Amino acid sequence: MSLFSADTRPEVIGFVLSGYRRMTPAEKLARVADLTRASRQMAQARIRSQYPAADGAELKLRVASLTLGREAMRRVFSWDPVKERW
Repeated sequence: MSLFSADTRPEVIGFVLSGYRRMTPAEKLARVADLTRASRQMAQARIRSQYPAADGAELKLRVASLTLGREAMRRVFSWDPVKERW
């Protein structure tokens, strides 16, 4: 399995990998944190559009359910993202 799309040019792959190799561990960790934050913001935006009446607590539960899954949400929070509203 490749980290890059099949249509990515080899020189682009080399450029990206070279940049990652030059990064310190702290810079790599910061990049991961930035990407995690961005993906969470995109998930929140999608959930807001699907559930416009959801308050902050429901929004957090629904975002958590994307990572934890339905069964964990039911077991840990006694909340089913498929059936319930906050």
